[in-house]
Amino acid sequence: MFRKILIANRGEIACRVIATARRMGIACVAVHSDADAGARHVAMADAAVPIGGPRPADSYLRGDAIIAAALATGAEAIHPGYGFLSENPDFVEAVEAAGLVFIGPSAAAIRAMGLKDAAKRLMAEAGVPVVPGYHGSNQDPEHLAGAADAIGYPVLIKAVAGGGGKGMRRVDRPEDFAAALKSARAEAAGAFGNDAVLIEKYILAPRHIEVQVFGDGQDAVHLFERDCSLQRRHQKVIEEAPAPGMTPEMRAAMGAAAVRAAEAIGYRGAGTVEFIVDGSDGLREDRFWFMEMNTRLQVEHPVTEAITGIDLVEWQLRVAAGEPLPLRQDQLSINGHAFEARLYAEDVPAGFLPATGRLAHLAFPPGARADTGVRSGDGISPWYDPMIAKIITQGPTRDIALSRLSRALDDTQVAGTVTNLAFLGALSRHPGFAAGQVDTGLIERDLAALTAPRAPDATDRAMAAAALLWAARLPEDRLAGFSLWVPLTHRVALEGLEGRVTLVPPDTALIETHGETLTARRTAGGWDLGLALTVVEAEGIHVFAPGRAASFRLHDPLARDASAGAASGVTLAPMPGLVRSVEVSPGQAVKAGDALCVLEAMKMEHCLRAARHGVVAEVLCTPGAQIEAGAPLIRLEEEA
Repeated sequence: MFRKILIANRGEIACRVIATARRMGIACVAVHSDADAGARHVAMADAAVPIGGPRPADSYLRGDAIIAAALATGAEAIHPGYGFLSENPDFVEAVEAAGLVFIGPSAAAIRAMGLKDAAKRLMAEAGVPVVPGYHGSNQDPEHLAGAADAIGYPVLIKAVAGGGGKGMRRVDRPEDFAAALKSARAEAAGAFGNDAVLIEKYILAPRHIEVQVFGDGQDAVHLFERDCSLQRRHQKVIEEAPAPGMTPEMRAAMGAAAVRAAEAIGYRGAGTVEFIVDGSDGLREDRFWFMEMNTRLQVEHPVTEAITGIDLVEWQLRVAAGEPLPLRQDQLSINGHAFEARLYAEDVPAGFLPATGRLAHLAFPPGARADTGVRSGDGISPWYDPMIAKIITQGPTRDIALSRLSRALDDTQVAGTVTNLAFLGALSRHPGFAAGQVDTGLIERDLAALTAPRAPDATDRAMAAAALLWAARLPEDRLAGFSLWVPLTHRVALEGLEGRVTLVPPDTALIETHGETLTARRTAGGWDLGLALTVVEAEGIHVFAPGRAASFRLHDPLARDASAGAASGVTLAPMPGLVRSVEVSPGQAVKAGDALCVLEAMKMEHCLRAARHGVVAEVLCTPGAQIEAGAPLIRLEEEA
């Protein structure tokens, strides 16, 4: 077994690998960009090496710097995590050429599955069912349009390289094909440096079910399936294992197909074979097709660990060190059910835009597994994926595991940045999801209900009262109110909230706000408003109730609204990022909803559109420019 390894990654996956390696007695070396010098994975590691600037291209994608760090620190092997260089065959070859072990599959296996079109041809030869489509090399637009006509609409345009929904477009009508193809190619070229695409039949009631496989280079086993159908824009939101409605016959057929796929390329290590399943008539053995194989550990691997009791990172380390597969197929079994929810810093009402900020407070409930790469006080950087944590629950049945997930989400506390926590909570309580009626279109169909703002109620009023009570700084001494020089009434002003707090000695406080008076009683643990509330002061006052959060800052009478003077015709950057393209020019007439420019931030492209009809007066940005949040980008002429 290895004595020391280097983790060529950051965030929660780096922390995850370090935790298992530590348990096995293996020392760990972290690498970090300048932006991550104080990150959690750096603090957890036995040693840490800086490798460059905050941009991934200047740090986590620098294979030469990572290999040099491993050699300099005496590491024997490199664990790539996921993302970055994890599926780069050139990096694998460079690692091995340096005399180090790559904890993952061979370069040949990665190349075999790296391009979706070639992978599908290979899988068809291995007897794995594939989706009807065109996977050829002719990339002429007219030829691709003809292939789409032959397949039959709706079709899906997919980049042959990469993943994460980038370079992917659904097309329902022939007349929309050309524009969708152009858009998909541009996004694929920007994300992967390869604009080639394939065309597939779009499944109208699709479910995304994937099978966890593990090989030692010769033999392979499967560790059952995960259902990843709850997606938004091809990004997974909540995953579960096993798949609801799965039959023993279907599981056996999918597992056998996944093992054939792994053994066809001599796979070593952890991998995932992804299938698209037609769920319109239940789960049937003739209704699943190979989509792609991810030649790495997946983000959602904890749900497989939860139902099998197996540490997949431990298996990775053992197989990479030359050991055979730890268990045979007949020794693997499913125990209960598990869910994973991805907690992101993102502004849901603004269209799920990635957000930045400093985590003033972060706390997870006991009883749930929380895989995270951040702590209270850490910043959410614009340079990387805005994931805060993965929250995982397990139970003997699906209903119990889902109830535990809903409770865990309610009891998770985040302050300092906007998050998708309320959205995840609403999704965990969705009646269709609770009944196991899942498909990849569920979120989009019910998006309005899942993101609808909640009408203020008694809990919100109690939370506001708790903030005012905290800000009043009432004395802890029960008799302090009898002192002549201590006022009994405190006027309190927080941003967007004003009120009056009156102390009625010795154990009562009256909070008046918005024409209402609430009563709080002093207890051994503080002030009680009749609800389970948690109040935290960190760069403001943050109040938490089950499934709720509210943040307040002390009122500054000299503060000015930064947006008050902004002209309504100016499009501002909603976040820091890179201007990928500008779609308009001065003097050009635009309509509400027209594309103005494309901003790249947190590994995603965001198209900024005109808020009204008008004429472009100024273009205030240039392609390739790095801009800050709030920067003016496009100005329209003033309305008559």
